[in-house]
Amino acid sequence: MCYNTAAMKKYTCVLFDLDGTLTYSHPGIYGCIRYALQQLGKEEAKMEQLRKCIGPSLMYSFQNYFGMDEETARLATAKYRERYAVEGWAENAPIEGALETLKALKQAGYKLAMATSKPLIYAEKISAKFGFSDYFDAEVGSGLDGSFPTKASVIEEAMKRLGGTAEKCLMVGDRKHDAEGAKENGVDCALLKVGYAENEEEFISAAPEYVFDSFEELKMLLL
Repeated sequence: MCYNTAAMKKYTCVLFDLDGTLTYSHPGIYGCIRYALQQLGKEEAKMEQLRKCIGPSLMYSFQNYFGMDEETARLATAKYRERYAVEGWAENAPIEGALETLKALKQAGYKLAMATSKPLIYAEKISAKFGFSDYFDAEVGSGLDGSFPTKASVIEEAMKRLGGTAEKCLMVGDRKHDAEGAKENGVDCALLKVGYAENEEEFISAAPEYVFDSFEELKMLLL
């Protein structure tokens, strides 16, 4: 099932989210959040809380889904990264069709970028592990120094590095945060039903230009 495909424009640049779009990353993310909460003496996370944390930034997640103030959220983020740096980043698996789609789009002449809220230092390692980096012209993620703190800022930087204008760029993700960040930059968005959206309502409320069931559908329309 795909929405609005009859209206698909001609793009030259395609930006891809990482978690829930190119990889299934929840084992590492869940484990690191549980570790952070345990280290701070907090209650154990409920599954509905954990699921919401895939997509937005850690600061946003700890503040909005666990009720932390800014200072506590920063401490939780630091604890999360203690475990993530050692083992969490490697607890990923590629999503079916992701690598093949990147290869096909690159061969067709598209400029490609990774645009993720995950810290770039880890995102690059994951991208290289699964061969995604072979097809990206640019890889953009948040910085441990606080740079590119929002999805919109990540997308803006990725566009700059590709030299693409808003009307020629397409953001591909799986959550409402991808659609919101794209809209802030005037960029069209395609959401894939392969990742971590909470339910069908999330796709409706996010109002992306396109919704696809699989990478195969996305590839067919772009090619």
